[in-house]
Amino acid sequence: MLSREDFIFTIGYDGPAAVVDSSAKRKYGKLSTEELAAKGLFRAAYASAVYSKDPAQQRCVVEAYNKAKSQPAAAISDADVQAYGRLFGVHLVDVKRSVYI
Repeated sequence: MLSREDFIFTIGYDGPAAVVDSSAKRKYGKLSTEELAAKGLFRAAYASAVYSKDPAQQRCVVEAYNKAKSQPAAAISDADVQAYGRLFGVHLVDVKRSVYI
């Protein structure tokens, strides 16, 4: 399994290897899920929440995203939270190797 930092800054896959944005990883890799969302890095924040497997963190990112997009705050169901995985293109994948660009 990839490290948290590699997973949240994966920009694609090359066969069995994750392609990781090394510049973003160095700059933002140590930030928490909430800090990533506060900086507007919603894809990375959502990836961090998915990696943690904590639905509360996923909801936190979704709420921050909706607030930033000037949408009204509303109750978020689990089905809605899963839709954000498709929006951001983030799903847990069992990859053991990383390639850095």
